[in-house]
Amino acid sequence: MATLHTLAAVESARQDIRKSRFLAIAGPVDSEAAAKAFITAHSDATANHNCWAWRVGQAYRFSDDGEPGGTAGKPILQAIDGQSLDRVAVVVTRWFGGALLGSGGLIRAYGGTAAACLRAAAKIPLIETAEVTITCGFADLALVEARLAGLPAARITAQNYTATGGAFTVSIHRPELEATLAMVADLTSGRATISMPR
Repeated sequence: MATLHTLAAVESARQDIRKSRFLAIAGPVDSEAAAKAFITAHSDATANHNCWAWRVGQAYRFSDDGEPGGTAGKPILQAIDGQSLDRVAVVVTRWFGGALLGSGGLIRAYGGTAAACLRAAAKIPLIETAEVTITCGFADLALVEARLAGLPAARITAQNYTATGGAFTVSIHRPELEATLAMVADLTSGRATISMPR
């Protein structure tokens, strides 16, 4: 299976097709709520249509926003999927220029504008992560925190302190999980407790 990617930043592309103007804006999103916010932020109330699609893992949605069914939202989603992208939202805005494009023309216009935008965008690979909780005493706390902070494959997402030490919630790239946990065990001479939620 191909490695999935997301976008590094927001990207846009424009096309003029038979007097209609099309503007695609694509960006990274990490949830349905973020996708909805992106669509709201990048839709233009003065345009005739703001068609969109997004995918976050197995969840996806699309909208033709008044265009004939299946001629806008679905081709935009196909542009996302066709480039092995995930956690991405795309809005394609159309200002009608007077010439009817027909169903095939609309599919090509919306899908093509979205695809051109996504091709131009900088992409970063999506790496599966595991979330673990590492609990250790005060004697090991600072060293464990410093080492984890220095690892590109690990990110501390939460810290809680107790009477005897503290716990870190850490997001670790799955390919580096075993090595990272072994490093923590070595640093603490096995004193750290590591738990992985199922």
